[in-house]
Order: sequence, then structure tokens, then C-alpha cells
Amino acid sequence: MASILDMPLVARVRQNHAVEHATVHVLSARNPHLRLIGRATLSGFNLYGWVRTEEVAAAVTEALRRLQAGESHLAVHPRCGTNLAVGGVLAGLAAFGALLFPHRTKSRLRRLPDMMLAAMLAMLFAQPLGLILQERITTSPQVTGLFVRRIRRQQWGRVVVHEVTLGRE
Repeated sequence: MASILDMPLVARVRQNHAVEHATVHVLSARNPHLRLIGRATLSGFNLYGWVRTEEVAAAVTEALRRLQAGESHLAVHPRCGTNLAVGGVLAGLAAFGALLFPHRTKSRLRRLPDMMLAAMLAMLFAQPLGLILQERITTSPQVTGLFVRRIRRQQWGRVVVHEVTLGRE
């Protein structure tokens, strides 16, 4: 039985997410001070940040080549939104659990340090769990047959966006 991760639209976004991460890895290796935000889409991904279009094109091409050559570690990125989401959910649940834990002698306000400690401990687990979720669920390094169809640069005031459209053979 096929899983939801194998459904064509989900699989496509997972692949695009992997190429986005690999591209950010390549760009960051070339310029460690570069500040970028990426977002996978159904057709490819968007990169937000000040970078030349030629650099984006070269990085996407290299990222695809390296993923196709088996460098699957490039599909996972430590600053992915998946990690932020996991951290938020775990911290919220931990704080809520600390609030609900039966304390007959403590008011809710006096439970605040317990809630903060629970949230901080949850954040320790968030980063490695987020990386595991990226590896197994939110990205797929299986990008055989993908190619760059188009890269379009747009600018709205100080915001620069590169829309990378990927094609499939």
C-alpha cells in the first residue's frame, strides 16, 4: 500500500524541498554570510535574499547534480522551517503539560518556571527531531529526472525573490 508521501503532488513538493535545501547549502558554502530564506512550491521553490541570478543558476545546477550523484545529506538543512515547527509544537506541548501537571500548592503563575524549563528541554529535542523529520518526511533526495526549467528574478522594494521552476523528464 502506498503512503501519502508517495502521492504525486506530495512527492513533488518533497523533491523540490530537497533541491531548495541543496541549493542553499551550495550558496552558503560559497558565501557563508549570505542570508536566504527558501520555500518549496509545487513547481519548484523560491529563494528570498540578495543574491545574483547567475549565482542561483549555478548553485541549483550543482545542487541537482550532487543530489543525483547520491549526496542525499544535502536534502536536509539545519535552518529549515520544519525544525522551527517541531520546536514550536514540542515547546508548546511541554509547557502545557507542565501547566496541567497537578500542583496543589502552586498557582499558575508560580508554575511559570516549570513551564519555561519544560519548553527549554523540549527545544533540546527539537533540532535532532526536526532533522529526522526532514530526512524521512518533508524532503526526498530522489530527484532523478529533474532539471531547471526556468529561474525568474523579481524585486519588490528591498525584497529580492528568485522563483526556480523545476521540470521533470
